[in-house]
Amino acid sequence: MGYQKKRLITKIVLTVIMAVISIIMLLPFVWMLSASFKPDNQIFNFPIEWIPKDFTWANYDRVWNSDVPFSRFFTNSLKVTLLSVTGEVLTSALAAYAFAKIKFKGREVIFLIYLSTLAFPAQMMLIPRYVLFKAFGIYNTHLALILPGMFTAFGTFMLRQFFMSIPDELCESAKIDGAGHFTIFSKIVVPLAIPAFSALIIFQFVGSWNDYEAPLVYIRSKELATIPLGLNFFRDENSASYGAIMAASVCSLLPIFAVFLAFQKQFVAGIATSGLKE
Repeated sequence: MGYQKKRLITKIVLTVIMAVISIIMLLPFVWMLSASFKPDNQIFNFPIEWIPKDFTWANYDRVWNSDVPFSRFFTNSLKVTLLSVTGEVLTSALAAYAFAKIKFKGREVIFLIYLSTLAFPAQMMLIPRYVLFKAFGIYNTHLALILPGMFTAFGTFMLRQFFMSIPDELCESAKIDGAGHFTIFSKIVVPLAIPAFSALIIFQFVGSWNDYEAPLVYIRSKELATIPLGLNFFRDENSASYGAIMAASVCSLLPIFAVFLAFQKQFVAGIATSGLKE
């Protein structure tokens, strides 16, 4: 058997394996979509009815037109996520440029110290931030959700790795022509780093949009709740409307799909080129 034939068979086998894994991963989402169109008494029927027997839009009607203010939750999530991601992209880009392209004493040490904060789990910061937010009077406000998301070591690390792959000769040539750091950053580095920015936006948008712990700890008003926290309002002491919860979950996925579709062309390139260069 020739080398080309073996390579073709290997590719086919790997493709089939990845396709099977992908289908398995998608099954919960397909079930969720199916359940969102079923009455509550048919959702947990076994064997699973992938196609609803009694198709209904009632769950979606309840999500958007009931006493549970899902539209408010949706707007809150959109506000918190957009501001957090915008702030993080800006602060991470500026910090990453400094660590990658500006030579100053102690740069590597400061970067390692900054990077070491990734070792601390987010849950460890909940109580210190709670005390801090209470002291500053921003507890039970959206600022308590927005501000921590605007400054992250992950975003700085990811963009810094990509910026380091940009040849220093481009920056040096611009300096010779009289360009300052801000001009180099905005005119040279940022346009070349679009793939990395796209990947970072997708990662952080999904993380902020799906965040449950921070709103649970820092938000007490129903009017300020985000979608992950707001889903709890579709249940009471005695029962839960799982059909409405599934419908709300489907609606909550739409912005994530929209963001991914908008940046998908650059996403793979950003992941592939933001990794290991030193």
